[in-house]
Amino acid sequence: MQYELTEEQTMLRDMVRRLAREKIAPGAEERDKNAEFSWEIVDLLRENGLFGIDFPTEYDGSGAGMLALCIAIEELSAVDAAAGLLPGDQELGTLPILLAANDEQKRKYLPKLATGEWLAAFALTEPAAGSDVARLKCRAIKDDDSYVLNGTKNFITNGGVANVITVYAVTNPDLPAHKGGASVFVVEKDTPGFSVGKEEDKMGIRWSNTVELIFDDCRVPAENILGEEGIGFHIIMKTLDFSRLGIAAQALGIAKGAFEYATQYAKEREAFGSAIIKHQGVSFKLADMAMKIEASRQLLYKTCAVYETLPKDMSRLSKEHIRLSAMSKCFCSDVAMWVTTEAVQVLGGYGYVKEYPVERMMRDAKITQIYEGTNEIQRVIIGSTL
Repeated sequence: MQYELTEEQTMLRDMVRRLAREKIAPGAEERDKNAEFSWEIVDLLRENGLFGIDFPTEYDGSGAGMLALCIAIEELSAVDAAAGLLPGDQELGTLPILLAANDEQKRKYLPKLATGEWLAAFALTEPAAGSDVARLKCRAIKDDDSYVLNGTKNFITNGGVANVITVYAVTNPDLPAHKGGASVFVVEKDTPGFSVGKEEDKMGIRWSNTVELIFDDCRVPAENILGEEGIGFHIIMKTLDFSRLGIAAQALGIAKGAFEYATQYAKEREAFGSAIIKHQGVSFKLADMAMKIEASRQLLYKTCAVYETLPKDMSRLSKEHIRLSAMSKCFCSDVAMWVTTEAVQVLGGYGYVKEYPVERMMRDAKITQIYEGTNEIQRVIIGSTL
């Protein structure tokens, strides 16, 4: 079954595509070179309502759904993967609130996050562990009407620019994480004891803000716990099931951008008396790219359609839902890495120099196989649901 877009989704795609090509693509090379967070792009996305696409309308979001969000991320990422990550990470950082917050917490945070007035971040990974949540050490100890957080998080996207951060912490070290040992808190950036550590110098998505976060007797009001104490593991797992679709869309966009550039180049570049697209060695590469990108898109769109029927609360997901999410992220990111590598090959020597965008796209693609759960972990998840 092919998933056709509605009129509204088509209008959104066309608007974001135009915005990406006219306003974002021209500065992508310079932003990659400078590796400095771009508030100009943040403002551009704010002005066009691209931060709250999947947020409920009662909290000033668009209520357009997961597929609409992924369409926007795909189009942005086709010209600049770091730009596409902005609405994706806004969704990631906010999902624990959408899933587990009470009405008062939602009213406090969601409207400002939906408009992009505030940016969100999600803090799970630590220096000693990422995928293995049992090894996470950040602690939160109850003290009267507060929790005191101590520990370090690293590789946190938008951690240095976010207004609110959803933080996973151990609240009962005597219990396994999945049996009540961990909780999730909303930490505001000006909370005493919270500070931003080093910023990472990355291979790809270079202007995206990726930092270390330090909690040193960081006193968070008890009212900032999401849900209740002990359900942190379940909040985080469901958050990742939803948020992986945004990374799949980012990967799909990177692949799409590299394929389109390589195809246009192959039409214009001549060798042995004709355009290289007419040579089988090149045309077969482009044909394989086209097939894999279309397969990725249909898998992702199917998963988005399924996820749009699911409530954003703490009800359990089926094995099929979990499997589809992991499959989409794993397949789209593997395709992105393969397509961008082949795009560099199509351009030959020009593909290897920074004057042409496919080498940047190749560098950007790699992280999609790593974050939001490595593709090795995705295969473990897929296998466990069979």
